Amino acid sequence: MIDLIQLRRELHRYPELGFTEFRTAAMVVKMLTGMGYRVIYGKDAIEGSARRGLPRPEVLEEAYQRALREGADPEIVQKMRGGYTAVVAELEGMEAGPTTAFRFDMDALPITESALDKHTPQATGFRSEHEGIMHACAHDGHTAMGLALADRLKDRQFAGKVRLLFQPAEEGVRGAYAMVEKGMLDQVDRLFCLHLGVGVPSGHIRGAAAGFLATTKLEARFTGISAHAGASPEEGRNALLGASTALLNIHALPRFSSADTRINVGVLEGGTGANIIAEHARMIIETRSADEATNRELERRVRMIIEHSARMHELQAEVEVIGGAIPIRCDLELAALAVREAGHIPEFTCAEVVQDSAALGSEDASYMIRRVQEQGGLATYMIIGTQLSAPHHHPGFDIDEAVLEPAVNLLERLARTMQ
Repeated sequence: MIDLIQLRRELHRYPELGFTEFRTAAMVVKMLTGMGYRVIYGKDAIEGSARRGLPRPEVLEEAYQRALREGADPEIVQKMRGGYTAVVAELEGMEAGPTTAFRFDMDALPITESALDKHTPQATGFRSEHEGIMHACAHDGHTAMGLALADRLKDRQFAGKVRLLFQPAEEGVRGAYAMVEKGMLDQVDRLFCLHLGVGVPSGHIRGAAAGFLATTKLEARFTGISAHAGASPEEGRNALLGASTALLNIHALPRFSSADTRINVGVLEGGTGANIIAEHARMIIETRSADEATNRELERRVRMIIEHSARMHELQAEVEVIGGAIPIRCDLELAALAVREAGHIPEFTCAEVVQDSAALGSEDASYMIRRVQEQGGLATYMIIGTQLSAPHHHPGFDIDEAVLEPAVNLLERLARTMQ
């Protein structure tokens, strides 16, 4: 029997960023294999060319070597080298029935975890061992729940098949699309995605979350010509100037009457010195909208601004999609099933079918949900409440671990029921 809290704390101590979850994913593979699951991982579980926002090769390699130093199984992790950190496990039940899938994200965030004594991981000894990286969004809890669910279901006392999807790189909405493109969501009849917290209090559950926005994350790279800023400025072509022109015009884009929209330039960097015309500049942009088509139009306009800003200053510009998501439409039939099953678990004192429609940000599980629905299946995204010590993506973030056991109880009930 898995000790859920101990497992979650182990995962919390060794957080890994998107596509570098080598130690985490290797642990997942080893445990699932030991439970008798058919396990797919590495290049077999994710489409390499469809990965978005992949870290630089030297970053991937450094994380790979760190995982080996920290005890990752060399044979398993070798298949993940280069950022192939997705894991999919499947088990067949004792009788015919639907294929039910559950999705769990594994990655952490580039945040330095609080070292204050009031922060439970610090006080209890499971604060992040990787300075500058922490689990500040409950993905350690999600992964632990997925493994505990696998352990519960290894008796095969259910109908149909269970498929467990352990996804890399949810942060930045980068990893799910590549798993979908590899076919990991094909032939799924029911898909349950979930998140702990998200403003929902302990003891509460929402069977269907609303308010997720479509988004596109873009990286723009401007290339100019370097020159001496004092002696021969006319010989240069300033990449920072072009990027700055684009930034101001991107933020000047009009709001839309068709749907709520968001726009942000979160990174602008470039140049090497005060007396050097900047040859290179880099910019990270995100568009968001409640409507998928509106987000596409917003993205089109951003790309046009980048192109024309570059031409104005005689620069070259390249744009790469480094993340993306679409709106989520949950199937209320599955949401109602989750609420019904939660009613059998004493720790859940309030269960509602639909989360309010306040914007929750974006989620790339949306691609998984869309693929299942396109093939005639049902899918939903659940919010399981928990008291938080600080907001998501905050250095003092932590969950109430008491929620883990009832949450796994709920997932087990969903896996074992066909109604």
